[in-house]
Amino acid sequence: MAQTKFSLVARVSSDNPVAIQPVLAELISEGSVTLTGDEFLVEAEMLGESARELNRSLLSALRRVERKTRLRAEWRSGDTTERFFDYVPKGVYKS
Repeated sequence: MAQTKFSLVARVSSDNPVAIQPVLAELISEGSVTLTGDEFLVEAEMLGESARELNRSLLSALRRVERKTRLRAEWRSGDTTERFFDYVPKGVYKS
C-alpha cells in the first residue's frame, strides 16, 4: 500500500511524563513536542499507510515505556480528519 502524508495534532498524558518525553522526541522527528502542564502537545507530519496504523504504532511505543499513557489524536490527510482516543477511532470527518 502507498505511503500517505498525515498531519498529527495530539495530546499525550501519562503517569510518568519524564519517561515518555525521550520516546516522543525520538518518534516525532519532524514536528514539535511541547509540555503543557501535565500533558504533551504534539504537532507533526508522518508518513504511513493509514491513520489507524500510525496511531497504533505511536501509542504502542509510548505504552512500552509507560503503560498508563493516554493519546487523543487527530490525523489529517487531504480533506479527511480521523480522530482517536487511545486505540479507539472516534470518527472520520470531511472538511
